[in-house]
Amino acid sequence: MAAAAAAAAAEQVKKSMREKAVERRNVNKEHNSNFKAGYIPIDEDRLHKTGLRGRKGNLAICVIILLFILAVINLIITLVIWAVIRIGPNGCDSMEFHESGLLRFKQVSDMGVIHPLYKSTVGGRRNENLVITGNNQPIVFQQGTTKLSVEKNKTSITSDIGMQFFDPRTQNILFSTDYETHEFHLPSGVKSLNVQKASTERITSNATSDLNIKVDGRAIVRGNEGVFIMGKTIEFHMGGNMELKAENSIILNGTVTVSTTRLPSSSSGDQFGSGDWVRYKLCMCADGTLFKVQVTGQNMGCQTSDNPCGDTR
Repeated sequence: MAAAAAAAAAEQVKKSMREKAVERRNVNKEHNSNFKAGYIPIDEDRLHKTGLRGRKGNLAICVIILLFILAVINLIITLVIWAVIRIGPNGCDSMEFHESGLLRFKQVSDMGVIHPLYKSTVGGRRNENLVITGNNQPIVFQQGTTKLSVEKNKTSITSDIGMQFFDPRTQNILFSTDYETHEFHLPSGVKSLNVQKASTERITSNATSDLNIKVDGRAIVRGNEGVFIMGKTIEFHMGGNMELKAENSIILNGTVTVSTTRLPSSSSGDQFGSGDWVRYKLCMCADGTLFKVQVTGQNMGCQTSDNPCGDTR
């Protein structure tokens, strides 16, 4: 037995290099083709699941999509700001920001509505004009209830609290609506003033020119304590009726001339008795008091039962 074992061991030791290589190749081939080696069947439902699954996965996808949309919007806003402000390697090409709070536009700017801060100033360079252009639209400057509108055919200023124009260099007041402190005067070069309603104590012209009040429709002059019209010559030209009303009396002091070219007249007295016409005769007292008497016949005088003049007419 010992001799047989020694012979077998001698045969194993005596294997050549080629035999050993063939044997090693066969062992590797068998090992690589044996896929079930070391396999243990496991129930996957009992294993701990990792990662985002189910609703958590859907929520994660929604968050990623939302972040992507926000990134795209941020990119668009950045591109718009870059195109409008024109940011370059040397800074902003269209505007400058100063430490004093001044914002200076260096190029032509297209803006719709500008909201300045409290007590802000809009101006131009010292030796250049400030040009503001509206494309077929009026240019409106508004602060509270005060509004300045520059249109193609007119410039209007409206305010509920008044307005004042002054020279920024000399601080001299050129025009003011503070009538309690400054008397109202038209600025130099302004020949006419167009208003819908004016409340004032008096209206006068200078000594070398006439005061003309013109209206397209109806003019109403009303005074709480009376209306006094004084002048070298006072003329009223109207296309319709003229109505004078007073609580106490109407006094015409001076030469009064009435042009009857446009007053209705009749060549015969037939119409006095008919109901088509109601006529009155204008009479004047010695002291200048005017009163009317209804005309009921031809060649009628100023006799009336209610005598406003006393004994003399």
